[in-house]
Amino acid sequence: MRATHGFHATMTARPGKADEVVELLLDAPSLSNDDCVVFLVGRSAGDPDVVFVTEGWTSEQAHARFFATEQAQALVGKLQPLLAGESGYVDEVPVGGKAAF
Repeated sequence: MRATHGFHATMTARPGKADEVVELLLDAPSLSNDDCVVFLVGRSAGDPDVVFVTEGWTSEQAHARFFATEQAQALVGKLQPLLAGESGYVDEVPVGGKAAF
């Protein structure tokens, strides 16, 4: 499957909360959704409170359907108190590459 919809998010955690943000994201229900073909979580090398997420979905509609689920809304509810301010989003459609963890 190919991604036709995606984004890159930048989140700033409250001081000392970035590890919790990363843990929640790495357990995100989207990881088990077949329409989510890319889900990468990263940390800023220069700012320990900044967390990045890159997502690629088979379609915008698939992402919207998933985001409307109770599981997705529960994740958002857990993340919000850990974040300082609004997250930034950039339109991005992943097209390929390599990941080895």
